[in-house]
Amino acid sequence: MKFGPVPLEEAEGAILAHSTVAGQARFRKARLLSAEDVAVLRDAGFKEIIVATLAPDDVEENEAATRIAAALRFSGIEARPAATGRVNLHATRTGIFAVDKPLVDAINLVDPDITLATMPAFAPMVEGQMVATIKIIPFAVPEATLQKVLALAATREAFAMHAYRPMRVGVVQTVLPSIKASVLDKTLRVTEERLSRTGSTVSGEIRTPHAAPEVAQAIRDLAGDSDMVLVFGASAMSDPDEDVIPAAIQSSGGTVFRSGMPVDPGNLFVLGERDGKPVLGAPGCARSARLNGFDWVLDRIVSGIGVTKEDIAGMGVGGLLMEIPTRPQPREPAPAPAAGTVTAVVLAAGRSSRMGGPNKLMALFDGKPLVRRTVERALASRAKSVIVVTGHQSERVKAALDGLPVAFADNPAFAEGLSTSLKAGIGALPAAAAGALVVLGDMPGVSAADLDRLIEAFHKSGDRAVVRAAHEGKRGNPVLLPKTLFEAVTHLEGDTGARHLVENGGVEVLDIDIGAGAAIDVDTREALEIAGGVLQD
Repeated sequence: MKFGPVPLEEAEGAILAHSTVAGQARFRKARLLSAEDVAVLRDAGFKEIIVATLAPDDVEENEAATRIAAALRFSGIEARPAATGRVNLHATRTGIFAVDKPLVDAINLVDPDITLATMPAFAPMVEGQMVATIKIIPFAVPEATLQKVLALAATREAFAMHAYRPMRVGVVQTVLPSIKASVLDKTLRVTEERLSRTGSTVSGEIRTPHAAPEVAQAIRDLAGDSDMVLVFGASAMSDPDEDVIPAAIQSSGGTVFRSGMPVDPGNLFVLGERDGKPVLGAPGCARSARLNGFDWVLDRIVSGIGVTKEDIAGMGVGGLLMEIPTRPQPREPAPAPAAGTVTAVVLAAGRSSRMGGPNKLMALFDGKPLVRRTVERALASRAKSVIVVTGHQSERVKAALDGLPVAFADNPAFAEGLSTSLKAGIGALPAAAAGALVVLGDMPGVSAADLDRLIEAFHKSGDRAVVRAAHEGKRGNPVLLPKTLFEAVTHLEGDTGARHLVENGGVEVLDIDIGAGAAIDVDTREALEIAGGVLQD
């Protein structure tokens, strides 16, 4: 492939290297230039243009990505159509993602022009979520290079989604005078919730004294009607062989494979089995709904992947999940958390298709364009800065915001849906941003004070929670996303927002009632007029 500027008369049949505006025409990157295109460029005054010209043995980017996707072996996953040299692969079932890292690494070592990126191994995913992407960096790759990748792809399964297989789970809880019944009740409730996301249920519970013989009998009693037994000890495990839980598993006729795991929280975990059924000693942190090493093991077992003592030993890298500030003797003093900055991202790229022509963002409210009114309220809030995402009639939107201290993020793919605007806005955030306050441009009832309430709640959460505007118990907008979800936004596609990320991202969600403004947008002429707006041509 040859890349670089060529005289305009030689450009027909070549691939446009960069998006180009020629008079009233806009040509997108990767366009195959026709004779008509060349004429338009010539009329606009172009003498030369930067293009890529394919050699006879080159394979065009979309074809190359499609062929790799077809050669890869996977299950529970589907490949979407190629675009811009990329094929995205999405889960067709909810469960655990497994990946052959050595194979993926080998493919990525063939040539930097061909890339394969995936979600982490054993990540819990939901149906429809993107798990991997194939990207061809240049506009084409040589056939010989492509053949090397295809040969590797055909050797063995690269990745798979392992669907959850709901299980009946027996729960044993030991009791000491120092442990309250309310703690045991909460533990059972949290366990039921933890199991429910995989479709599993608690088949029965037995509470016993904190002694090996009684625990062993409880394990035997529950095992007959359960696929797995969980044991919560009233006191933390101190000895990996003789303490109550490992001793009880062995006394029940089972086997202990490993006591302790290199995951924190989750160190004091016991992996055992009786009559082919898992018997797990839960660490104390499993009484909380927060992520810990216990979740990793449960996910693998319920998805049918299974866990061995070698698997447990291999969890150390990446196993430091969090420091627990409530430990009586924290290993390091925890500094007082400092509130990070929040950037408001105003989405103003839509086509107002339900208006039948006019751009609703130009509608006048008290003599002012709606988009300007929205942005001024974002500027008046506690947000550190404001980014406006533009697309449809971008120059007109920018003109309506003339003089305001905002940054713009252009979204040329606005017609493909809301996700493209979210990605453009998140991609333009400053590195220091701890949160992104996503504000829809067409919500006239949201005030600067409303935005401040969301920001205040976000800072009170330690800059960790999703904060969502609500009204009378119903979720609405705006939504404040923490930095931990920024990367996940880049995987969104189509006309979808961040709802599934909010609901399945494993992050605390705080709903803040800001009044009716959270539910008022102006998608139709009637809604706009009721809200007090006047449409402009």
